[in-house]
Amino acid sequence: MQVTETLTNMPTVHKRVLRLMGNRFEISVVGDDALLAEDHIDNAIAEIRRIEKLLTTFSDDSQTNEINRNAGIQPVKVDEEVFNLIARSLKISELTQGAFDITYGSIDKSLWNFDVKMKQLPDPETARKSVSLINYRNVILDASNTTVFLKEKGMRIGFGGIGKGYAADRAKLILQELGVKSGIVNASGDLATWGTQPNGYPWTIAIADPDHSISPISTLKISNMAIATSGDYEKYAIINGKKYSHTIDPKTGLPVSGIKSVSIITPSAELADAMATPVMVMGVRVGLNLINQLKHIACIIIDDYNQIHSSNNINIKL
Repeated sequence: MQVTETLTNMPTVHKRVLRLMGNRFEISVVGDDALLAEDHIDNAIAEIRRIEKLLTTFSDDSQTNEINRNAGIQPVKVDEEVFNLIARSLKISELTQGAFDITYGSIDKSLWNFDVKMKQLPDPETARKSVSLINYRNVILDASNTTVFLKEKGMRIGFGGIGKGYAADRAKLILQELGVKSGIVNASGDLATWGTQPNGYPWTIAIADPDHSISPISTLKISNMAIATSGDYEKYAIINGKKYSHTIDPKTGLPVSGIKSVSIITPSAELADAMATPVMVMGVRVGLNLINQLKHIACIIIDDYNQIHSSNNINIKL
């Protein structure tokens, strides 16, 4: 997903690009003072790094790994922030009937290698066994003690489907509290926007063409909104002429097909991030039906035949 700006002689967009949470982040703020803008960006980066330390599964001392190490053994006390993020994740799991599930970390990754060498799918029974520990209902929360317990040994949680969006929202909030009136936090395609471009126009967001990532299929003018896209155009496998996304259906253990990309537009980057993948899993009809029942959220889907589908509350101009 790309952001295009209208160039003017008015206040400048100050940007920084760096790798955080294992992804490319681009933080942009609008302002007159370059040094102050850089200082503000430093504060946003510090917040994202703080969140990464809490949520990562690549550090032994993270609260996430502490939860995972004690799966089937005992509850783990966590920060209220982590507890609340898990609680919101479980609500999205309920809303999507398990199509979104933070216990996806339990999946047997040895079955999947989404590159040109992958020539066949595992048989259905092996696939189902690989996801046997994925079940958000087995995450037990104790609000009075802020503890998290995974009921089954071997269960693992991970925040890959919601963490970037949460970090983008938090970085946006930090920047707003510092007095930044306009900007964008782009967490590898999960965008949180507020305010306007220096010329007063809304930010222009490009919806990428899954087959030609450098050329958009459409643009949207947004402000104080977030957008996240999930798609099969970066990691996928082609088996017997059929393209399979790297997104795994947590119920079957098999990769989803039928949709090239899903873009979710909503005020919260966390929610946009969390809803994009389950809509891919649900498919066009069921996914759109869900989005159409929710308030303050819109959806754009591109299917395998390059047909564009959108929720009732958005008009797409190609």
